[in-house]
Amino acid sequence: MYREVDCIKVDGDSFELEKHPVIEEMPLAVTVNGRHALTAMISNDMLREFVIGFLYTEGIIKDIDELESIKIEGSNACVLTENPFKILVSKKTVLSGCGGSMSYLDIAKLPEINSGFTVNSETIRNSVKEALDSQLHVLTGGIHVVALYNSKGKVCVVEDIGRHNALDKLIGYALEKDIDLSDTYVICSGRISSEMVRKCLTANIPVVVSRGATTTLATDIAKSRGLTIVGFVRSKKMNVYSWGNRITDIPDSVSEALQVNEE
Repeated sequence: MYREVDCIKVDGDSFELEKHPVIEEMPLAVTVNGRHALTAMISNDMLREFVIGFLYTEGIIKDIDELESIKIEGSNACVLTENPFKILVSKKTVLSGCGGSMSYLDIAKLPEINSGFTVNSETIRNSVKEALDSQLHVLTGGIHVVALYNSKGKVCVVEDIGRHNALDKLIGYALEKDIDLSDTYVICSGRISSEMVRKCLTANIPVVVSRGATTTLATDIAKSRGLTIVGFVRSKKMNVYSWGNRITDIPDSVSEALQVNEE
């Protein structure tokens, strides 16, 4: 996922020609039923999982069984689905920094979370510390980490130059492994955006956690559709922005007060 690149390292008055590990980035062109549907700038692993996850979170497929075949050669992925006339409405370019985005979002049309999953704050803190201990990030400084956990612990950790790409890879992995996503939570190294929230809603993942920030649109969507957002998980601190009743050690009175404010 990385290679050594020549650079001049500057340290005060010192200038040395050295090598530095740099994350690899590649374009992946995805064709669905003969039509170009997507070009993603992506890290070069788990490409099959990315394609499955992206098609699922974009609504191209409703179930993995709808896929007839996925053939990946170099920077091209060719997909056939059960319905040969089903294609993406418009072409997308998913950039490594931001991922897919929507120019218009009707919150009322997004799916609602259907899950009885709960977790306590200590488990969240411990899992964030474990999941985000990425040697690749330490080495290169250029990778996002997204991890999937359930009540038994860590399920999968994915790294990519884009956090949206990583989430799609993770969801694709879970679909192939037939993992019940309603009994899981996601940890990410970067900001929780509206697009990250939308993907979690589509996959019925009830809790999304980050050591970083979220956005107002992300919290508005989460409050409306039953998703728990937890941000700024650091040391013993965290911010719970929506549906605090899924965090079991938060007093009922506090969770209820947040719920009233959400309504």
